[in-house]
Amino acid sequence: MTNHGENAGNTENGDFVGHETHPTDQLACTAYENHGGDRQVTLRTPAELADALPYLLGYRPEDSVVLVALHDRDGRGRFGGRARLGIPTNPADWPSAARQLAQGLVTGSERRGTRPEQMVAYVCKEPEPGETGRQVMERLRPLAQKLRTECGHLDVPVIEALCISEGRWWSYCCGNEGCCPSDGTPMGLPGTSVLAAAATYAGLQVRGTLRELRARLFPWEAPAAALEQEIALDTAGMALVPRILDETSRGEVAEETLTLAGRIMERLAGASPVSGTLTADLRDDQLITHDEAALLILGLQDRTTRDCAAEWMEGDEATHALRLWRALARRCVGPYGEHAAAPLTLAGWVAWSTGDELEAREALAMALGADPDYLFARLLHQACNEGLDPESIRRCLRAARTDRAPTQTTAEPARKHRARAATSTAGASSGPAGRAGRRPGTRVPGPRTPVSGTHPGSGRKPRTTRAQGKRRDAGRETEGES
Repeated sequence: MTNHGENAGNTENGDFVGHETHPTDQLACTAYENHGGDRQVTLRTPAELADALPYLLGYRPEDSVVLVALHDRDGRGRFGGRARLGIPTNPADWPSAARQLAQGLVTGSERRGTRPEQMVAYVCKEPEPGETGRQVMERLRPLAQKLRTECGHLDVPVIEALCISEGRWWSYCCGNEGCCPSDGTPMGLPGTSVLAAAATYAGLQVRGTLRELRARLFPWEAPAAALEQEIALDTAGMALVPRILDETSRGEVAEETLTLAGRIMERLAGASPVSGTLTADLRDDQLITHDEAALLILGLQDRTTRDCAAEWMEGDEATHALRLWRALARRCVGPYGEHAAAPLTLAGWVAWSTGDELEAREALAMALGADPDYLFARLLHQACNEGLDPESIRRCLRAARTDRAPTQTTAEPARKHRARAATSTAGASSGPAGRAGRRPGTRVPGPRTPVSGTHPGSGRKPRTTRAQGKRRDAGRETEGES
C-alpha cells in the first residue's frame, strides 16, 4: 500500500527543478513540454504577451503565478521554460513561492544548458465578491515585485510583469497611461490573436481552464453521493484491512482487486459513447457502484497491486483504464482524500504513456498534493518533467508481467496475480518500508464508527480534509521549450 514514509527526489521538468522540502503550502510544481514545432510568431507588446499565455501553457491558468523564460537566439528572444504555481492564500508565503519559482526555472534551464537571459512574469486571479480587477492587481503587486526581486538576484531580469484579472490586463513595469492605462486593457477575444492563428495551424489546442481540467479528478462534492461512497469505503475497510494485513490472504485481495478492475474496464468499454467530458464522466460514474469503487480504492493502496494495474498502459485498454482511474479519484471523498494518490498516479501514468503530457502532469501533481511522500508519483512526475521517454517504463512493466505470468495476456495483468510474485515490479517504482508499525508498502485505513448513527457531512457539503485541500492547491507547473 501507499508508502508514506518514502522520501522522493526533486520534482522537475525540462526547464524546472523543484524542491526537496516543501514550503508552508506544500507547493508541488509541474512541467510542460513543447506544444508544437519551431514555427515563429513575433510578439511585440504587453497585450500580445497577455494573449499568448494560454497557448504557452496549453490551458487558461486561474489563481496562478507564472514565469516564462526567454532565451536569446541570433539577437531575438525565444520562449523557454514555463513555471506555474498556485497563488498561496497567505501573503506570508509569497516570498518562498517566488523564490521557488525563480530558482526552479533558472536551475532547470541551466541543467539543460540554456540559462534564461530574461523573464516574463504573470499573476492571474479573478476578483473576490465585491472586488474589482484593478483591486486584484494592486493586492497582488507585492507578489509580482517579489518575483522581479528573486529573478534579479539570479541576474535574470523580468522585462515584463502582467496581472490578468476580470478579462483585462495590467502591466507592473509600464506606467505610461497611453499604452498601459491604470484601469487596465481588455483582453483580446479568444482565438483572434496572431499566436492563436499560428497555434491552430500547428494543431495546438487550449484545453479550457485549469479548473476544468482538474474537475475530472476532484472528489465528489454532492453531499448525498459523497456520503454513500464514504459509508461504502468504511464498510469495505472493515472487511479488507484484516485480510490485507494477513500475509496469507493479501495476495488473494490483490487478485480480487485486479480482477474486479478488469471487469469494470470491460463494462466501460461496452458503454455507449457520449459527447462532452462532463457527460462522459457522469456516465462512467453511473457504471461503477459505491461498493465496487470502495474495494478498488482500498485494494490499490497495496503498491504491488497498483504496479500490476499500471500494466494497462497501451492501446484500447489504456483508454478504459484511464476512465477507471479518473472515476476512482472522484470517489476518494471526505477522510479518504489521501487514498486518491494511487488512482491519480495511475491516471497520470496512463496519460503520459498515451501521449497526453498535460493531463499526466496535472494528475501526478494532484497525487503529490494528496500525499506529498507518494514515491511512485514523485518518480513519474520527475521523469515526465525531464522529458524522458515513457517507453523505458513500459518495457519494465512488460518484463515484470512476463516474469510473473508467462502465459498472461496483455489485457489481463490481473489474472493469477500473487503479491509475493509481484514484488519485483514494486522494486522498480516504490521505495522501502513505510512508516514504523506498517508492513512494507502497506497503508490501510482503520474502520471508522459513525457517531450517533450519522456520518460527517450529512446534509451539507462534505468536509474538505487536509489532503483534499492539498489536491486543490496542487498542480503548480512548469513547461519546457516552445
